[in-house]
Amino acid sequence: MKVYKQFFTSKDEVFEDLKKTGHWPTTYVSKASPELPLHWHDLDVTGYVMSGSSYVLDEDGHRVDLEPGDKLEIARGSLHAEGEVTEQMTYIVGTQFAGQFFEQFTMREVTDPERPAVD
Repeated sequence: MKVYKQFFTSKDEVFEDLKKTGHWPTTYVSKASPELPLHWHDLDVTGYVMSGSSYVLDEDGHRVDLEPGDKLEIARGSLHAEGEVTEQMTYIVGTQFAGQFFEQFTMREVTDPERPAVD
């Protein structure tokens, strides 16, 4: 998992970066929600914080704050936990292939034997 602070300043810059990654974009609006448990996903994900703020935890529990302009890369199999959202947040989320958003983001268990090795 990588966070790039103040990576972009406009939606156009986000779409230019998505062209480079080849990821499919989706806009996701999150209302207030609690911190999620540690998990992983079965696809590569790129997230861009458009508004609001929160944080993400890495596999060691280290907290990284997220704010507008930040880019988040989560490789397939990377353990992480999305943090508590206290105010509405808007993200543009890029996924490596097109699909149903909530099916793609099924939270896989830390101990799932199908978890791939992550560099």
